[in-house]
Amino acid sequence: MRARLPASERRAVVLDTACRVFGRCSYRGATTAEIAREAGVTEPILYRHFDSKRALYLACVDESWERVRTAWDEALAREPDPRRWLPELGGAFLAFKEQRSALAGLWAQALAEAGDEPELRRHLRRHVRDVHAYLVAVIERAQAAGGVARDRDAEAEAWIFIAIGLIATIGGRLGCLASNDLERIRAARRRWLLAETP
Repeated sequence: MRARLPASERRAVVLDTACRVFGRCSYRGATTAEIAREAGVTEPILYRHFDSKRALYLACVDESWERVRTAWDEALAREPDPRRWLPELGGAFLAFKEQRSALAGLWAQALAEAGDEPELRRHLRRHVRDVHAYLVAVIERAQAAGGVARDRDAEAEAWIFIAIGLIATIGGRLGCLASNDLERIRAARRRWLLAETP
């Protein structure tokens, strides 16, 4: 007989399971019955923690970003050289395989389904803006510390950083990037940000 978990731990198990199931099956394809079964709870228990499938999905988007942000915070804390901050974030994202694929997969699904779901569209817009704001703050700190050329537009560079992450995910899933393409893209961006000539 399985030991009964405290409510907070049970919620965490449901959320972790839902992130995996949504990533594997998509928002529309996953069912709460499947998530509950894999989490080892009943559907009524699942609905005690999340009042709808949409609420659970949005919680997964937020949880995936929290995990990536924690990995980024840790990468920044380890790196004293501000010239290395953005490469370290990129490296942490690529190395953090499970959460990278979860976050990118959830974003891709949300983009595909946001047209039919205004609440999903609003939540995703707010979420992407949070990621962008985090990156703008890092770039501006790096500029102030001499790690990024001061004439670079931090807002634009943050969008480009996000775009490169999406390119890496799409390229990985479709197999359309050669093994060294992503590193060449990242190296070109580093030279641009540091105002270096090749």
